[in-house]
Amino acid sequence: MGIAKPGDFVQVFYTGSLTNGEVFDSNEGGTPLEFQLNSGGIIPGFNDAVLGMEQGQEKEVNIPPDMAYGMPDERMIMQFPLKDVPSHMKVELGMTLQLTTPDGRPMPARVTALDDENMTLDLNSPLAGQTLVFKIRVAGITDQPTQMAAGCGCGCGSEPGGGCGPDTSGGCGGGQGGCSC
Repeated sequence: MGIAKPGDFVQVFYTGSLTNGEVFDSNEGGTPLEFQLNSGGIIPGFNDAVLGMEQGQEKEVNIPPDMAYGMPDERMIMQFPLKDVPSHMKVELGMTLQLTTPDGRPMPARVTALDDENMTLDLNSPLAGQTLVFKIRVAGITDQPTQMAAGCGCGCGSEPGGGCGPDTSGGCGGGQGGCSC
């Protein structure tokens, strides 16, 4: 296929870093991330960067927070009673807990405060508020998926905590077999 357009399935290799150069995720040397352009399964800035690229083309893009994980939201910082934590679990300041959303998706939560009765959890993506730098290489462009839908089982770098994926949910990117940040 020629140029990547809405509705195409693209297979890409990428390295994601922060503006300070810290790499938070990469699939170089592994399996390409496959996703369908304009399907909503990847952060908007990543999707938009791949639109119009050709197979074999490489580029580097800066993606501002409003096209990635947004800005931190104070409503995503919540207090929970320690009495609700399973007794076998030792909660420590700075640790990341894996919560589950009502629809069954994993959601990382960082412990930001702790006292004798409560813990404060930050459910914002660790990448919220960050400008992301992606080096992208298009490995393929197809009109049908080439990978089985596999969901996500990745754990990205700072995270991007527990959470993973250039996707808008802070979960996994692509959803078409592969994870991405």
